[in-house]
Amino acid sequence: MKRVLVVEDSADIRRLVRMALEPEGFAIFETNNAERGLDAVRSLKPDLLLLDVMMPGKVDGLEMCRRVRGDPETAGIRVVMLTALGSGRDRERGDEAGADAYIVKPFSPLQLLQTIAVALGTPRTTGG
Repeated sequence: MKRVLVVEDSADIRRLVRMALEPEGFAIFETNNAERGLDAVRSLKPDLLLLDVMMPGKVDGLEMCRRVRGDPETAGIRVVMLTALGSGRDRERGDEAGADAYIVKPFSPLQLLQTIAVALGTPRTTGG
């Protein structure tokens, strides 16, 4: 079972992600800010990190992504940015931070599943 850590300050978005991914067999873990997210990454070693860019606290999603990429213990975790920031420059910043993919809110559950399948290198086997 693939483990997904969702680092997102919106409870509604976390709920949507859970509702989309759990039926597909993913184990979902959640936190609402990057500081807690960094602790969770180190302890859980998830297969995938769904990461908001704009969150409360001193560390935003881009900085969290850079820290995950900079740590040899976590550098291999796949990272999908999940954010309302959708400009070309925002996407460049995500790429520069080391994100594997970038989804702009609002998004559909199908778009989320397809992006995750590509990021993990595992095509979806169920319909939808």
